Amino acid sequence: MQNLILASSSPRRKELLENLHLQFEVSSSDVDESFDPVLTPGEIVKELAHRKAKAVFNKHPDSYVIGSDTVVVKDGTVLGKPDSSKEAFTMLKNLSGAIHSVYTGVSILTPENNAITFYEKTDVVFWELTDEEINSYIGTGEPFDKAGAYGIQGIGCMLVKSISGDYFSVVGLPVSRTVRELRKAGYSLP
Repeated sequence: MQNLILASSSPRRKELLENLHLQFEVSSSDVDESFDPVLTPGEIVKELAHRKAKAVFNKHPDSYVIGSDTVVVKDGTVLGKPDSSKEAFTMLKNLSGAIHSVYTGVSILTPENNAITFYEKTDVVFWELTDEEINSYIGTGEPFDKAGAYGIQGIGCMLVKSISGDYFSVVGLPVSRTVRELRKAGYSLP
């Protein structure tokens, strides 16, 4: 039987795979998420996704392992997860009334030690936000474990005016492409 492992502790990524009725385990990878600032956003998320998948694959070399990483980019600046309310406010104020891009990288490692690594880019437009709206959203606590200080699948959906691209990539895993790449890699889907 083929074993599938999600190399992420993200409840959002776990839920997306559960929605597909896939049988899988979760094994989070505690890897260094620093990156070379000369890399493009696509290269950054691919490298981090591969690093996460590799850390788990090293413990489970007979499994298919999926690693993923997401970053938010505005005007060439990569926005990670905010460390404080002040940082969350600054990020959200910067995203207010503007377009930004969400990059999600995926790396699939196979029992044959093959790697399929790719990324998806989705453009997101925010409504013009008042300081009161931003502070109210920060008060929910939702921004603190999310790249760019918001979650499109939660209360943060109220901040989003439109998207162009894969919604699920913004959530944290481009499900449709991931499934197609898993199939190409030899994983038998139900």
